[in-house]
Amino acid sequence: MSAASPETGTPVTTATFRAKKAAAEPIVMITAYDTPGARLVDAAGVDSILVGDSVGMTVLGYPTTLPVTMEDMLHHTAAVARGASRALVVADMPFMSYQVTAEEALRNAGRFLAEAGAHAVKLEGGRVVAPLVRRMVAAGIPVMGHVGLTPQSLHVFGGYRVQARESEGALALLTDCLALERAGAFAIVLELVPAEVAEFVSAELAIPTIGIGAGPGCDGQVQVFHDLLGLGDFTPRHAVRYAELGEAVRTAVASYATDVRSRTAPAERHFTHADEGVIEELEASASLARAAATGLEEE
Repeated sequence: MSAASPETGTPVTTATFRAKKAAAEPIVMITAYDTPGARLVDAAGVDSILVGDSVGMTVLGYPTTLPVTMEDMLHHTAAVARGASRALVVADMPFMSYQVTAEEALRNAGRFLAEAGAHAVKLEGGRVVAPLVRRMVAAGIPVMGHVGLTPQSLHVFGGYRVQARESEGALALLTDCLALERAGAFAIVLELVPAEVAEFVSAELAIPTIGIGAGPGCDGQVQVFHDLLGLGDFTPRHAVRYAELGEAVRTAVASYATDVRSRTAPAERHFTHADEGVIEELEASASLARAAATGLEEE
């Protein structure tokens, strides 16, 4: 399944990302986890859909992304790929799907493209994962990097904390990004990084950066579908909210419950009627149906 640019109607590829960077055109990315969500954001004209392992927290009810499995991600990625006809679909590689061996990492990355229909994968880490990135790219698998706050390492960081605040951390971040670029990554997500640092790093790289909680100086932005639309109970500071659909859903369902309990739903326009004479015939035959049912129970 190809993805197409809303501006030109041509496929969005990794080359499109580089062209947007060169032209200083911001890249628009958003998460999605199912076919209806993918269709909606695709039709809205986003450049890329990230099937994030954030599905664990937004959809599956986990407290972190760590319990999300390869099968979870393949399932949701395939659903998104079936709904996306315009945007580039990038699949998150979940915790422990690429950390054990290089061979397993390559195999798992390939499954996202071959089985789930993704166009690229994303994995967390900098210099440590650069050799994996190089190997995946050599095998024909486009890779997006992810540095700064990497949620799969939250226990190492001691929670969800802004990264690269100090000079040493900022230099380490830049070094990680350069290593990923040289390994062949086509873009890098910068999460929870000071705006000034993200802007500097973005200017140093030939490949685009996609920011989340990293200020406006990145080459693009990504937001979580549920945060953007107000569908969750918790809104991170970096989330940009454009609607309150959660409240709208609660109001709609409460109205439905009220109408069902008052027997005003369904209304006449929502159902059909039997042909004339059907009920009389049914009444005449009901005793036969009861007898047949009793016979089945006795068997």
